Amino acid sequence: MQYSLAGEQVDAYRRNGYLFPIDVFGSGQVAAIRAELEQAQLDAAASGLEDEFSQLVRANAQYLLPFVYHVATAPQLLDRVESILGPDLLLWSAEFFIKGAHSERIVSWHQDLTYWGLGETDDEITAWLALSDVNVESGCMRFLPGSHHQKLLPHRDTFAANNLLSRGQEVAAEIDENQAVDVVLRPGQLSLHHGRIFHASGPNSSDQDRIGLAFRFLTPAVKQQVAQRDYAMQVRGIDAQQNWIHVAPPTRNFAPADVELYRRIRADQSLALAAGATQEMHAAY
Repeated sequence: MQYSLAGEQVDAYRRNGYLFPIDVFGSGQVAAIRAELEQAQLDAAASGLEDEFSQLVRANAQYLLPFVYHVATAPQLLDRVESILGPDLLLWSAEFFIKGAHSERIVSWHQDLTYWGLGETDDEITAWLALSDVNVESGCMRFLPGSHHQKLLPHRDTFAANNLLSRGQEVAAEIDENQAVDVVLRPGQLSLHHGRIFHASGPNSSDQDRIGLAFRFLTPAVKQQVAQRDYAMQVRGIDAQQNWIHVAPPTRNFAPADVELYRRIRADQSLALAAGATQEMHAAY
């Protein structure tokens, strides 16, 4: 693998629960991805989906937008993921995280795996790609080093209006903010993090939108344990376990059949995402 991580990088990931920054795409490639995102918004409007656009790209964008699938499967990204998870890889979700300039939206301290229905697995990773300058002022992620060595902890559902998480969930634990690490990235750089690591992000007080694209990768050994069905795209290797319904990549933005499938997938996944919720979930997922 041309872009494999060095052994010390893999060791650092396993020790800390994260790894960054990793140079993945150049400025021209980032500009092309941003242009594709802008075109997708125009295509959504042309398809009568303008009001849903933010939600449609907030989860499972790989089922609706071909360019998202192509970014996810670029060797300079997948080689890094394979260095940690091995040669058999599934893409479970792709999500745009967009905080507008001067936005008060935040993400509270949480563990990703809490609400995904995938259990305590180590066979997953999030690859978070910066498509803008991501720093403290713009509301970058923050990681608590080594916290992924803990099991999944209880979370409180706050349903706070300014929280980007579906339930405003926050981990029921004391967080020492002084130990947190700011995940500062330039456009085209990547961070990797484990699904159990405590992480959060603050508001965007800058004059520019903060744009990230997060990919959730699994090995075929992972199973959906709460919802009756779940879906994924095979992006490398083989799936000998067949725990997932395989989906082919889209061929154009917001094709009607893909939108219909997307809605079916979200309905099936919501059984896991909403499990135990104390009130109706808001639309952000």
